[in-house]
Amino acid sequence: MLMEACEGGDLWNLLRERGSLEDDAVRFYAASVLEALHVLHTKNIVHRDLKPENVLLDQRGYAKLTGFGCAKKLGSLHRAWSFCGSVGYQPPEVILHQGHGLSADLWALGMLLYELLNGSPLFSGSEQLKVYTAALKGIDELELPKTISRTAAHLIKSLCRLNPSERLGQRNGVKDICKHVWFEGFDWEGLQKGTMTPPVIPNVSGSSLLPETHIEAAPLDDSGWDVDF
Repeated sequence: MLMEACEGGDLWNLLRERGSLEDDAVRFYAASVLEALHVLHTKNIVHRDLKPENVLLDQRGYAKLTGFGCAKKLGSLHRAWSFCGSVGYQPPEVILHQGHGLSADLWALGMLLYELLNGSPLFSGSEQLKVYTAALKGIDELELPKTISRTAAHLIKSLCRLNPSERLGQRNGVKDICKHVWFEGFDWEGLQKGTMTPPVIPNVSGSSLLPETHIEAAPLDDSGWDVDF
């Protein structure tokens, strides 16, 4: 299988380098993810594993969605029941095995926005049960950090409603998310045509992205094996 080489790393590593990202940068990456989700959702495919590690950057700095190991094309019932995804990004209906649809990606998108803006996940910890318990309570009553703008916080909470049918984007698709005030003034056409300047231009010169490899001579074979056998 031949896949496009994305030499700019991923958003997880970008967060490790910078701590958190500014609104304009997150808006660019979120819009890129929305473009990918639009394609998937119009084909009735749910991704089910949105997270920073699954958003790669090409050499220009444009974002590409990857990590389709959990993706599923939904049938006539528009629901799936598999328990999958990444801890901290799974919506309540997945945790409770209630069946889930495309709106599972909307919850995960909200979690992604939060982590990119804040620098760390909203729900995390070494004990999975506690993470799940916190997620099941939802975020409606949570006060998000002051570093997250009011419009961004409103978008995150609109995406992460406990009731999947109430999540922004569930009724009319991702185009409703694109119309949210947080995206006001964003150059969607420039993103689609590839004429926008990405917020981060990766340094991909030379072999700086390749891990160091040390080629060692093979040890002498003293097994007594007859190579001409």
